[in-house]
Amino acid sequence: MLSDFTITRVRKSRIGEVDFDNLPFGYVFSDHMFTMAFADGRWHSPEIVPYGPIQLEPGAAMLHYGQTAFDGLKAFRGPDGVARIFRPEMNARRLHDSCAALCMPTVDAEVFCQAIVALIELDHAWIPQKEGQSLYIRPLLIGTEVHLDVRPDRTFRFFIISAPVGAYFDQSAGGVSLKAEDRYTRAAAVGGLGFAKTSANYAASMLAAEEAREEGFDQVLWLDSNEHRYVEEVGAMNIFFKIGGTVITPPLGGSILPGVTRDSLMTLLRDRGVPVEERRIAIDEVMDALRSGAMEEIFGAGTGAVVSPVARLQYRGEALALENVPGPLTRDLYAELTGIQTGRLPDRHGWNLRVPLPQAEAVAAAAR
Repeated sequence: MLSDFTITRVRKSRIGEVDFDNLPFGYVFSDHMFTMAFADGRWHSPEIVPYGPIQLEPGAAMLHYGQTAFDGLKAFRGPDGVARIFRPEMNARRLHDSCAALCMPTVDAEVFCQAIVALIELDHAWIPQKEGQSLYIRPLLIGTEVHLDVRPDRTFRFFIISAPVGAYFDQSAGGVSLKAEDRYTRAAAVGGLGFAKTSANYAASMLAAEEAREEGFDQVLWLDSNEHRYVEEVGAMNIFFKIGGTVITPPLGGSILPGVTRDSLMTLLRDRGVPVEERRIAIDEVMDALRSGAMEEIFGAGTGAVVSPVARLQYRGEALALENVPGPLTRDLYAELTGIQTGRLPDRHGWNLRVPLPQAEAVAAAAR
């Protein structure tokens, strides 16, 4: 449990310099960050300090061997003067699993949530209020020991930073375009780190993603590493296919990130009585469904992406497009999920961690 911790406030907030009408994703950061250190087998010195550079020696092993883990979640401003942090306990669990796979100390879920709440209470004015905007929260855990021996570090630092963000994808485009990748591999099959949020997985995805962008696509649709045959996930989101009235998504098997939004959408689909299958789906089955017209909708799900419709998919030079994008189910799921996150709709599953905002701030936000 997080007990006493110190807070050092900024002398002058930077919030007045931010154009909240034109927020990029992840380029503007809030005033403060949470941090604590790990040494001698325990976490210590929790504090909130002004956001700013950190000092690392060039010999820090993390820079050489990549012992880092992170996660991502969001806080939303509600019309009732309450900030809502969406399913933080699930992100705490995922960060725990990522750290365990990388021989890193884990952060207690209660400490994780308490630290985020403390940061939100301090930087609540940074939570945007326009539709499609939110405060993105980035927990990050890094090794800090200085050595070049190939072994796990013994000292670490945990950070939580936040950034007001708009939409991850260009909403005016109507839908995301994907290129199915059959040459490069994002993550190994079972036994690798595909399920973890660690820098290695994202570094491994960049070459294919850049080549796809140069060819006019938004993202890569990754296939399995063994045969390059079965669909796994998109670079920034999990993937769903609606075929013949049934929604299909690849199963978690060690090489796919267990997305919080993925899990939430499957719950909402089952609430609606929509059949959901977690099963292996071959890229050939996907392309056949697109050719025949059996493919009704394709959409991605992620913390940044939320629920993003897919308009076009290319595999081995054949590009096929969907009509009527976004489809009705994609629109409904987006509306329901964001309604729950912002407090406009009932939170039937108790997903939101509620943080009351100061009354004066709530009034000022409503007037903006």
